[in-house]
Amino acid sequence: MRFAYTILYVEDVARSLAFFHDAFGFDSGFVDEGGDYGELDTGETRLAFSSRTLMRQLGKMPGTPEPNAPVFEIAIETTDVAATLERACTAGAVVVQEPREESWGQTTAYVRTPDGYLVELCSPVAMPS
Repeated sequence: MRFAYTILYVEDVARSLAFFHDAFGFDSGFVDEGGDYGELDTGETRLAFSSRTLMRQLGKMPGTPEPNAPVFEIAIETTDVAATLERACTAGAVVVQEPREESWGQTTAYVRTPDGYLVELCSPVAMPS
């Protein structure tokens, strides 16, 4: 077995794909012809988006993210957290936490996407020598 993908439910799949491309440089992978489902090329485990409309048609009742009370986060690793934060904000993200050095040897920052999802921007964890 392997962890294949995570799907975020959004109002506009194309807009979400464009945001993640502009903010983090991920290219679109598979996008269905109706535009209600799309994946980003993020490596072996993909990040995908499905429209809330499609989910309702499939009998599911998707909720919406609560930015002030998130129940999960997406982490994007980068060697330059500050530059990635700036790029994400230019693309439409909202800063939740400015970059800071953590006691475990990592730099972290947080943004909220236009769809309300929490994204951690983090450096690789510095391994002790």
